[in-house]
Amino acid sequence: MELNAIQDGSDDGYATRAVPANARMSKWSLTMAWWATCSAMFWLVVSATLAINFGTVNTLIGLGLSVVFYSLINKVIVRYVVSNGLSVALFSRVLFGSVGAALATLIFFATAIYYALFEGSVIAVAINAYFPAISVKLAYLIVVVYSVLLVFGSVQTWLDKFNGALLPFYLLGLIAAVVLALMSGGDHTAWIHLGPAGGAPTYGWWNCFTAFMGVWIMMMYTWDYARFGRQSDTRYHENFNFGWSFYTFTFVINGIAGIFLASTLAGSGALSEVSVVFALLKLMGFAGLLFVWVSQTRINTANFYLASTNMHSFFTAVFGLHLPKFFWSVVAGVIVYFLMLTNVFSFILQALAFQGIFVVAWVGIAVMHIVSPHYEAIFGKQIEYRSERVVAFNPCGLVAWLASSALGIALLEAGGTTATFSAPAAAVASAIIYRIGLSLASKRSFVRELVASE
Repeated sequence: MELNAIQDGSDDGYATRAVPANARMSKWSLTMAWWATCSAMFWLVVSATLAINFGTVNTLIGLGLSVVFYSLINKVIVRYVVSNGLSVALFSRVLFGSVGAALATLIFFATAIYYALFEGSVIAVAINAYFPAISVKLAYLIVVVYSVLLVFGSVQTWLDKFNGALLPFYLLGLIAAVVLALMSGGDHTAWIHLGPAGGAPTYGWWNCFTAFMGVWIMMMYTWDYARFGRQSDTRYHENFNFGWSFYTFTFVINGIAGIFLASTLAGSGALSEVSVVFALLKLMGFAGLLFVWVSQTRINTANFYLASTNMHSFFTAVFGLHLPKFFWSVVAGVIVYFLMLTNVFSFILQALAFQGIFVVAWVGIAVMHIVSPHYEAIFGKQIEYRSERVVAFNPCGLVAWLASSALGIALLEAGGTTATFSAPAAAVASAIIYRIGLSLASKRSFVRELVASE
């Protein structure tokens, strides 16, 4: 598709412009940059937590279904975004208008900051646990400073090489943790039968599947990374790099390892990323600390990078602040550090639950826009996303987004079994409402009247 926009040469990490063909990355470099997101303690812990509450079999079914859905949706996303190089922020202008799109970038960078806070805190706790002389507050500062410095570079020039170098160490660390757990004695088949005391619920797989809809932010992560892919590598990226291979490893392999480690190394108290860290330090010593550092540092390059680029897009669009990318990296770091110093985890978890509803609704609208022929019937092969030309508020996208999100939040607030339908309902409703809106939309729904009359 032809992009109807003005390209410039500013060094903003392509936060406010499409990635041109001559700035695209080789498939190996982009793979190394993207696969940083596969190595978080979160993937191990969330699968183990689900197995404890709903049973191992239900968890594995939920993980398998998640792989299928993530792969199918990302196939559509990757094929589209590789063809045009647009970011989430720029594409959201098409869906919601220039002002309406700001909500998408706000949710995106806020969520990335929250994840950076969680994963960075895990490293800091590990440092403090192994080196008690280093206070946890100082450890927070150390983690934030080096994380910010790492994302001063771009995906193309530095993060691919850095994460590519660390990937083997993550794999070796994961294998070593499993092998040492096997050697520690105990019942090594217990993980298969993990579950609640009263037995696994019949439809527990649904709870596990919908739980992973809570991290559909990975679709947005995919979007902002895949735009660096070359069109000649589209099939590779949609199938391997961002598709079933990636999610089989990230969800299933990590999930099985997490369930096994939790059942083998389980101690008293609730399971959490921190409890897993303490167990790994006890099991592996300094090697455990290195494993935690590698896993969390890799995922945090993605969190800090996407937080800073989307923050850049948001403040440029809303307040007209044309500041360099490194400035927003520092701002993201400052926010993360001060959040680390406050006891806001319960609030953040609730905020993430609400933001997750907006994210799945965004995905539903984005996919429907891509597969629907309506926009192309109006504009041909062009994609009009210039802020001075798109409408400020696109009712077609905004009505679908806000209405479906309201439905999802209402179901979430209802609690119980009803809450498990909140994310699926928001995703399906957003796609249906947007498709109805598209059928009624005209050119003026997307661009200003001046352009419509040209």
